[in-house]
Amino acid sequence: MGAGVIKSDGGSGGGTRRRRRSRRHPAAMSEINVTPFVDVMLVLLIIFMVAAPLLTVGVPVELPKTAAQALPTEQEEPLVVSLTADGRVVIMTTETPEAELVSRLRAVAAERADDKVFLRADGAIPYERVMQVMGALNSGGFSNIGLVTDTGGPTLDGEDG
Repeated sequence: MGAGVIKSDGGSGGGTRRRRRSRRHPAAMSEINVTPFVDVMLVLLIIFMVAAPLLTVGVPVELPKTAAQALPTEQEEPLVVSLTADGRVVIMTTETPEAELVSRLRAVAAERADDKVFLRADGAIPYERVMQVMGALNSGGFSNIGLVTDTGGPTLDGEDG
């Protein structure tokens, strides 16, 4: 005796058409699944953590110890010249004969934007030999020469570091 309200439970009526249509054409998913992205990033992180220590120059040199602080890092990979205990000169990882040292240094200096070079000399090498290599570096076009040492040496103030 009055107007009643009929609830649609999905059996019939206008709502079923929309449900059938949505089953045929699923709605676009608006969420991004980040789980694969996180997995790939973690694998890359592990790879770089393992590979980073292997990227250092691998010429065995027993560096002298000093109290000097480390230099700030550079944007360009620094050129490293090593002087081994047996007197060999190594540019990065390539052994270089003394007769070709200055010419190779000039070729490298022409390709680089920075004139900074790091000299790693074994502590057993005589001072005169280190100065000869520094002179060759200067002749080769490198005027900004940094000597590489290990930390923890004597501070020369009466206390050992």
